[in-house]
Amino acid sequence: FPATSKMATAGVDAALELLHRLSGVRDPIEELRDLRVAVQSLQPGALRERGPQFPLEGLFVLMAQGDSEQISSCVIILDRFLQAMDPLYVIRNFGEQLQKGLFHHHDSVKILTISQVGRIVEDRDAVKEILNTPELMRQIIYCIAAEKISVAKEAIKSLSRVAESPEGLEALLEGNLLADLKNVMAKSDVIRYRVYELVVNIASVSADSLNYCVNSGLLSQLIEELTGNDMLVRATCIEMVTSLAHILHGRQYLAQQGVIDKISNIIIGADSDPFSGFYLPGYVKFFGNLAIADSPEQVCEQYPIFMKKVISMIEGHDPTLYGVAVDTVGILGSTVEGKLVLQKLGRRFQHVLNRMGCQAKSAPTEIRVRCLDALASLFYLPPEQQTEDLLRMTESWFSCLSSQPLELFRSISTQPFPDLHCGALRVFTAIANQPWAQKLMIASPGFVEYVVDRSVDPDKPSKEAKYELVKALATSKTSADIFGNQHFVKLRGYMHEGPYYVKAVSTPAVEGAD
Repeated sequence: FPATSKMATAGVDAALELLHRLSGVRDPIEELRDLRVAVQSLQPGALRERGPQFPLEGLFVLMAQGDSEQISSCVIILDRFLQAMDPLYVIRNFGEQLQKGLFHHHDSVKILTISQVGRIVEDRDAVKEILNTPELMRQIIYCIAAEKISVAKEAIKSLSRVAESPEGLEALLEGNLLADLKNVMAKSDVIRYRVYELVVNIASVSADSLNYCVNSGLLSQLIEELTGNDMLVRATCIEMVTSLAHILHGRQYLAQQGVIDKISNIIIGADSDPFSGFYLPGYVKFFGNLAIADSPEQVCEQYPIFMKKVISMIEGHDPTLYGVAVDTVGILGSTVEGKLVLQKLGRRFQHVLNRMGCQAKSAPTEIRVRCLDALASLFYLPPEQQTEDLLRMTESWFSCLSSQPLELFRSISTQPFPDLHCGALRVFTAIANQPWAQKLMIASPGFVEYVVDRSVDPDKPSKEAKYELVKALATSKTSADIFGNQHFVKLRGYMHEGPYYVKAVSTPAVEGAD
């Protein structure tokens, strides 16, 4: 593509010309605007070929002074250039300027520096240069305590990347920088939680990383707070520990330290704790995530209080606890093993389903949507897992929801609230490839006509949710026999037309019109 290459070269030359012009201008705002447009229109590849030739020192000088527009333009332009340059070249030639950026009053300049460090440390050679600049690392650690959350988040992300290399992991959690991390933690509860977030990010990478976090004392401190007396601290810490439970070596550590047993015991004692509402939702979510990551059957057998508490929360009247319990049932029921665990609950789970059906019909909107999502998760069975026993089970569950469950969801799907409309369509989609559900659909007057009626789905999410339902019906092996050829052809036609098809309306020509 010679023409494209020439255009790219011309664009780079134009950017170079604008860069050179900056140094001799007293008020560079117009030149910065032009340069910003010029570099944003260039492909990174075109810049990468010429990277080291760009004289960026002037931009760093302009970024250190001037008004907000000048600083913002410099940040955008520099970010574009630096991203296209070799990381080792950047740290060797602009390391000092980047370090000064961490003291800038404008948060976007700090974010530019921190994000560049995060990119630089992904290079094996460049990471050593970064670690040989301990003051730069120290200042990024102190950015975790920044007032602006966007700066703190960027610092956590960048330091997490630093720790992905063995040298970075050692420098951060064994050397003098560990003392800086502990100093930052002491500033406030909020800052301490941010450091815990960083520690969990690092620990999740590998068993070796987790060992460094353990030896630093920071992970043990998090675990202690999880079972401490401060209810709000418990609620915050359990979210981070739940992230650790998603990883195999994280789960093994939590089990070896007796953390899972402690969480189970706290749930057992929650009934007598008037403040349990603060932390109980997070503790139940922890077990829900643990069950899916590990084994629903093993977790529910080993910690029976988990399912007992979930069921009692669904049977109770606290909307916060109810919502979490419904979400948890949906998570558990997303796998066949989890479905079978729920089936073992017998009549008690049938009552749970009936309550979910009632709540889906008449609870506040947020709870209704969560019920619909959980039910969609519970009822979905991939074709390869549709044994006779499992199909009988989902059919019996469906009948527990109400006296006329299909009509229940159909009435919800016709309501003018997109979240409810799409939620009901997702339930239909979940059962659409199961023969018993297809028989209910064809027996319901006007149901198939409703499914292929595009006029009832006005917005994009609704059109997409309806299309997923049609696709599930049209691709099912049993649809043609159960729905009959006439309906099946309509479903296939809808599927081939796509979710956003609009039928062309012909307008008759009027004689004499312009």
